[in-house]
Amino acid sequence: MAARLDDGDDLSENHEINVTPFIDVMLVLLIIFMVAAPLATVDVPVDLPASAAPAQPRPDKPVYLTLKSDLSLVLGEQPVEREKLREALDNATHATRDTRIFLRADSAVDYGDLMKLMNGLQTAGYLKVALVGLETVSPAPAP
Repeated sequence: MAARLDDGDDLSENHEINVTPFIDVMLVLLIIFMVAAPLATVDVPVDLPASAAPAQPRPDKPVYLTLKSDLSLVLGEQPVEREKLREALDNATHATRDTRIFLRADSAVDYGDLMKLMNGLQTAGYLKVALVGLETVSPAPAP
C-alpha cells in the first residue's frame, strides 16, 4: 500500500488504485490490434452479394479465389490466368486437394460464369469450395 504524509508526521494509507500501468497496457494492445487488423483481410475490391447464413470459422491460412466483374481471376492478391489456375492452386495449397477454397465473386458476375469456374475447380480436383458473401442482419421473426 502506498502512504502519503498528512499535516503531521503520521503516514496514512492511500486506498486509491494506480491505473497508469493498466492504461499503458491497454494503449499498447490497441496499437497492436490497429496494426494487425488490416493484415488479416484481402485487398482485392469486389462487390460481394449479401448472405443471411451464419458465419463459419475460418482456417489459419485461407485460400481466397476471387472472380472479378470483368471475369478475371485473383488468387490471394495475385492475378491468375484461367489456364494456369490449377498450377497456381497447387502452389498455394502445396498440392493438398482437401484444402477449402474460399470463392469470392462479384455480384455482377453471371451465374453461368460462376458455375464454369466452380466446374474448373472440380476438374482440378478441388472439391471443397466455400462461397464468400457479406453478412446481413436478418430481421427477428414476428411473434
